[in-house]
Amino acid sequence: MTDSQRLHRPHGRPLEDDEPAKYGLNLLLFVLTAISVFWTGAALMPGSTLAESLDPRRLLEIWRGWPFAVPLLSILIAHESGHYIAARLHGVPASLPYFIPLPKLSPFGTMGAVIGMSGRIRSRIALLDIGAAGPLAGMVVALPVLAFGLSRSSVGPNPEHYIQEGQSLLYWFMKRVFVGPIPPGMDVQLHPTADAGWVGLLVTMINLLPWGQLDGGHVAYALLGERQHRVARAVRGTLLLLFAYNLIKFCLPVLQHKGSLGLGFALSNSFFWLIWYGVTGVVGYVSGGADHPPFEPGELGRGRRWVAWLCLVMFALLFMPTPQALY
Repeated sequence: MTDSQRLHRPHGRPLEDDEPAKYGLNLLLFVLTAISVFWTGAALMPGSTLAESLDPRRLLEIWRGWPFAVPLLSILIAHESGHYIAARLHGVPASLPYFIPLPKLSPFGTMGAVIGMSGRIRSRIALLDIGAAGPLAGMVVALPVLAFGLSRSSVGPNPEHYIQEGQSLLYWFMKRVFVGPIPPGMDVQLHPTADAGWVGLLVTMINLLPWGQLDGGHVAYALLGERQHRVARAVRGTLLLLFAYNLIKFCLPVLQHKGSLGLGFALSNSFFWLIWYGVTGVVGYVSGGADHPPFEPGELGRGRRWVAWLCLVMFALLFMPTPQALY
């Protein structure tokens, strides 16, 4: 679910100078993403069998997924609009978002979106503003969505087999405020809108990873300068440690015959951070290296430094050691 990646065009031709027909691809991808997210949301509704069915005659039933799809798409649109508006305000050439539909393969129906930029961001202030605007705008929508969804959720015993959403400090606090104390052996049975809000937290957390061309990489580099290169290498190495942590957490009980999961499910619970280790490697290769491109000389004002630190603290509050697991 990466956002605000730089897509280079031959001869340095700005993306916005293309013919108006180019927006057809943006629209097509958004429509396909909306269908995919609505389908995912409909499968979450009580009594739905859409998760197992691909019958095109049942396509109209996907509209039942609006309690999940509408808030999630609103969060993603807000996130991408933040990047786009900030880029335009700074005169940085930027495309409209390219949404990524991923039916069936993604548990959310999408991999988020990317915005194309025809060259590197040269201003330190613009780098910070563009990097921070997306996560902050997305959280402005995600937090009330999650609050409303949690207020519609109930507390009950988990079924024999269930998917446990990742826990972060902010998510734990929100559950405590809007649901109250949770007895042992029970958990919040999420309303679909709460599911969408939680996905918004997950998307923001991933994008705020202080690495390379991710939003968090832009923000951290604007704040720290060349020191961010060492931080980024440490962050990427930590992804392997997180993979090892989850591998031990889920696979060791199976190997000791103490867990109820099969080894295949235990392994699937462990792969999230390994996948993102690979994704960051691909992004680094495509964008010309893991180190962030330099900006021109300039200073951040006190207000913008506070914004940068807010984003990094927000990442810590959103961080989930195990983003999702099957039990």
